[in-house]
Amino acid sequence: MGTTDFEFVGETALVTGGSSGIGRALALAFADAGASVLVSPG
Repeated sequence: MGTTDFEFVGETALVTGGSSGIGRALALAFADAGASVLVSPG
């Protein structure tokens, strides 16, 4: 499989359920892509 690169510099992401599992992975991915991330433990 290939990979896709996203750029979220200057954007804000709200991730619910971000304390573990898929939510945590998404929060980290958004942060790696440059977004400011708000995490709700869910």
